[in-house]
Amino acid sequence: MKPESILELHLKNALSKCSSPGSPKRLHMAMHHAVFPGGARIRPRLCLAIADSFDNYDKNLAIAAAVAIEFLHCASLVHDDLPCFDDANMRRGRPSVHKEFDERLAILAGDALIVEAFRHLNNCQTRHFARLRLVLNLVTRSVGSVSGIIAGQAWECEKRASLEQYQREKTGALFEAAVMSGAASAGSEIENWRLFGEKLGEAYQVADDIRDVIAHPSDVGKPTGRDEVLGRMSSARELGLSGAVAYFDNLIDEVVASVPKFNNDAKLTKLIRNEAIRLVPKKGRIKVQKIDRKAFS
Repeated sequence: MKPESILELHLKNALSKCSSPGSPKRLHMAMHHAVFPGGARIRPRLCLAIADSFDNYDKNLAIAAAVAIEFLHCASLVHDDLPCFDDANMRRGRPSVHKEFDERLAILAGDALIVEAFRHLNNCQTRHFARLRLVLNLVTRSVGSVSGIIAGQAWECEKRASLEQYQREKTGALFEAAVMSGAASAGSEIENWRLFGEKLGEAYQVADDIRDVIAHPSDVGKPTGRDEVLGRMSSARELGLSGAVAYFDNLIDEVVASVPKFNNDAKLTKLIRNEAIRLVPKKGRIKVQKIDRKAFS
């Protein structure tokens, strides 16, 4: 079975434990809607790929970390789509949770996924409790109010903010947690992975900024043009489209250069290069050139 399929099975198994015959049925349906079908699952895939490259990694801990990280990512998307933030009616090509159900269940489903992420990780069957504690700290920090997803989202509520800090916290923090948790599950040195996770997360956010301008909603499975409508910070707005693409390409080079030497470094580098093509494909670059020519004509 492919690693992607195995990951899906673990996610389904974890989600099945989030309800019982006596619990609210529609809440569990909303949670399932938030998690399945998934997107690229790049964060849990990175966590597992890095962990699997070490001979002595704790498989149960790595899988639990991957599941928790994906639950947290999905929860952030549910909350991000709400009318009080992006007011997005679509996610992954179908109605967002608050449109399929309602706002109350969307808030509760997002909250429940956050709680269940930590419950799942805490209940991990492991003998490496020091590693578990480290992973818990990494994941907690990545979604917290100091330098995690919550802080990143909160910068949208401030009058002034640094674009770099906003992107690092809103997107980069969970990438850092994913790659560092993979290393932590093997008892390996985690600091070697921090820069890689940080740069990769920033690259994903820059790509998202670009696609918000040039992509059709059917291509990305969600509404586009929201940054401009909401007056939100964006690499495309600050650097211009061509500048943002150049910055993205430079970030990908930095990401590849920051990959620590380990058993799967060539495989990981290939994954990053393929993701770069998927995020900002050739047809998207051609569209950027056309938009720029039109703007200056």
